[in-house]
Parts: sequence; structure tokens; C-alpha cells
Amino acid sequence: MPIAVSRSTALVLVSVTLAALVLVGQRFAQVGAAKEPDVVAAPLEPETTTSARPILVVHVVGEVRRPGLYRLHDGARIADAVRRAGGASRKADLAALNLAAPLVDGIQVLVPSRAVLSRAAPAGSADDGGSNGTAVRVSLSSATVDELDQLPGVGPITAQKIVDYRTEHGPFASVDDLDAVPGIGPTRIEQLRDLVTP
Repeated sequence: MPIAVSRSTALVLVSVTLAALVLVGQRFAQVGAAKEPDVVAAPLEPETTTSARPILVVHVVGEVRRPGLYRLHDGARIADAVRRAGGASRKADLAALNLAAPLVDGIQVLVPSRAVLSRAAPAGSADDGGSNGTAVRVSLSSATVDELDQLPGVGPITAQKIVDYRTEHGPFASVDDLDAVPGIGPTRIEQLRDLVTP
């Protein structure tokens, strides 16, 4: 004999059955599915940022205890080069050098002697002539604006142009490189040839 079920009771039974089927289906899906691997963060190795600074090679000569070629780190100053060469001798005139000037690869650092400076005739004087051999030559690659300004025919503006040129293009390889500096021509180069060194 059929059991009489009201419509609302039938709906409740169908809803409960569907919910049970959904739960059972989820359980079977979890059991059959492959487990996802656990994501484990690997510890990060600390980055070693040993940025190797470029090495500069400079030639230190003149009144130092150990003249020669020296390797120094980029950012070193003329004072560092003099120190690496054993320091200045008693005859050195350190006031004639800008010890704070930065070094440029390939330059020569000349530490002058007080005796040489006192015997040297002023640049451009009649007895200088560039042939007496006692005048201290100005290094185009390391001289300051003030030192370059003392050269005949070179004023403060041209001296600054020389410094700007070597900052942009590196040290002078030859006195003839002055031709690339605005305001210096062949005549001026010949006047300076015996007074400067690259």
C-alpha cells in the first residue's frame, strides 16, 4: 500500500538527499585527486655585492722614497699615491701639489723638489725658454685649474676647459691632445710643449 507523502515532505527529503550526495561526491573527489605539493619557500642566500672597484695604475716620480708604478682603487687621491710610494722625501714641495685631486688611470704624479722650484725661472720668462731642464713641467692629466692657469696664454677659462676635457675623455696621452680642447690651437700647443707633460 503506497505511503502518502505530502509535497513539502517530499521536497525536504529530496533536498536532504541532494546535500548528502554532494558531501559524498566531495569526499570521493578529495580521495581520488592527487595531493598538491606543499610549497616551501627556500631560504634566500644573502647576495654578496662585492662590486670590485676598478684598479688605477699611476706612475709616482720625483721626491718620493720609492718612485715607481702603483695600483690604487678608483676614487684614490694624489695623497694616496704619494703615501704608497713611501711618502714624500725631505726635499719635496708638497704645497706645489694638490694632494686632494682624484687620480686618473695612467697618469704620472710628479712630486717636485723645493730646490728645483726655487731655481726654476717663471714660466714664459726670457731665461726659461724650456731648455734649462730645471723647470717643473705641469701634468695635463693631474694639474689643478690654478696650476694650469699659471701657464703662459692659459687663463682660468681655458684651464677649466682642460680639466673638463680630461674629466670627460680621460687622461691626456700626448701634449698634442690639447688640440681637441676648445680655445687651444697649434700655436698655443707649441708654446706649451716644453712646459707641460701628458
